[in-house]
Amino acid sequence: MHRPGRLAPRTTFPGGASAPRRRTRRTPPALAAASALPLLALLAACVAGGPDATPTAAPTEPETSAPATTTPVTPSPAPVALAPDGAVAELAAGLDAPWSILRLPDGGALVSERDSARILEVTGGTARAVLQVPGVAPGGEGGLLGLAFRPGDGSQEAAVYAYFTSEADNRIVRMPLSGGPGSYTLGSPEPVLTGIPKAGNHNGGRIAFGPDGFLYATTGDAGQREAAQDPASLAGKILRMTPDGAPAPGNPFGTHAYSIGHRNPQGLAWDADGRLWAAEFGQNTWDELNLVTRGGNYGWPIVEGQAGDARFTDPVVQWPTSEASPSGLAIVGDTAVLAALRGERLWTVAPLSGVAPAGGRAAVTPVATPWFAGEFGRIRDVVPGPEGELWFLTNNTDGRGSPAAGDDRMLRVGLRPLP
Repeated sequence: MHRPGRLAPRTTFPGGASAPRRRTRRTPPALAAASALPLLALLAACVAGGPDATPTAAPTEPETSAPATTTPVTPSPAPVALAPDGAVAELAAGLDAPWSILRLPDGGALVSERDSARILEVTGGTARAVLQVPGVAPGGEGGLLGLAFRPGDGSQEAAVYAYFTSEADNRIVRMPLSGGPGSYTLGSPEPVLTGIPKAGNHNGGRIAFGPDGFLYATTGDAGQREAAQDPASLAGKILRMTPDGAPAPGNPFGTHAYSIGHRNPQGLAWDADGRLWAAEFGQNTWDELNLVTRGGNYGWPIVEGQAGDARFTDPVVQWPTSEASPSGLAIVGDTAVLAALRGERLWTVAPLSGVAPAGGRAAVTPVATPWFAGEFGRIRDVVPGPEGELWFLTNNTDGRGSPAAGDDRMLRVGLRPLP
């Protein structure tokens, strides 16, 4: 997110040390053995320790739905606090402004590249081009952005959905998916939703299917600040739609809008209770992690961050913009993990289950903890890996970073329970 004219404050750690202005370069170690930590241990309760732990506030009203069909969640009999185990391994290198990781149910993985408009398959430490998506018009923060997957059924074949910037707009398309790991192919794009406002920045771009089977999409205000408060506009929203692009039944305003008042959200994830969370870029003061509810108004452009204004829903967690600029969001059990661009780190936030309904009393206060500050540069996306780990993308070749040899990369880090 470009915020011209702002001097970035330094982050102070316990003991008075400061976060590095520039990252220290290091080559990730050789591919580590797969973590033996079972998926059960990923269902965390509270990451209570670590450098710069920041207590946060905030209840909003949760909304619960059935377990996800495309991203199953294994229940945990006891809460476990998690932290990255430090063993970072490289899954792929030489990527060009990568934007989104899409893990497929059969074990495959696809990555979108914003500026090249390519969808790559990452396998065995290499990246293979599957398709250069036609119609993409990259520019500024626009281009080929988020990816999502819908399994086939009796009426429709399996498909990959993509959010991208065209010459006229931002839009969502779907492409039939064939083959398997090592041999995926994608068919021609079919429009699902067009007419989302575009600009050089604030394009949103994250898409995902929710536990209810509907497609959700984050859209930025595209410089049309007041449009974020207009339920009839597609700008500055979290949208909810059928797989064919129609407004989903039960949407609060009778439009595509599920929630309003967003500036530039780029992270979407659901917790084990089926509640939707979103990561959002602020302007000059606060970046946000929001618990998103049906019909919620998140304040932009009237307020930014935790304003205490009863008309709007405050974020659960907020950060100075110099420490975050969050894009991708993953939830592993009871822990949220945010990918920070300007902040050049991963943030963990836990516990999520302690966030109470609006007007209620939180059982615990979530704690935000930074990891890998300055080590890998800008981080664009993060997803749960297949074996008790996280996968994440660096984003140093997007024109705003300082690429190191081999950038950009897809990296893997294990998770361990805290003592």
